Amino acid sequence: GAYVPMKFYTGGAERLRIDTTGNVLATSGALGYGVGAGGVAVQATNKFTDVTLNKPCGRIIMNNAALAAGAYVFFNLMNSTISTADEVSVTTVVGINYRVEVVNIWDGGCAFRVTNTSAYSPSDALTINFKVFKGALS
Repeated sequence: GAYVPMKFYTGGAERLRIDTTGNVLATSGALGYGVGAGGVAVQATNKFTDVTLNKPCGRIIMNNAALAAGAYVFFNLMNSTISTADEVSVTTVVGINYRVEVVNIWDGGCAFRVTNTSAYSPSDALTINFKVFKGALS
């Protein structure tokens, strides 16, 4: 027989489709993690203290230690859901004048670099959201 898309319906309308090439398409609504999938980690001591959160998505509330103008720090997210084939996305939620980047990914975690892009030394409890997108190498 012929291959046809797999369609998922709720409330009488198509909400999600897997097409014949394997693409997953949200036809309405949002595509992402549901309630209970994420968590929150609070960074203790300073801005370069590692945090642990073994969830595929979540929020990191960084320590409110000062970060000098133009300076940067590195810290690790220890997370058993992350592997080297994955992509980790990060978004700043609270705190302006910062750039947050994922700079390394390994089995069990990733490293972030946080840079103060302002001309002053803020003492913000920078808050970031992260999401793990699973990948495969074969």
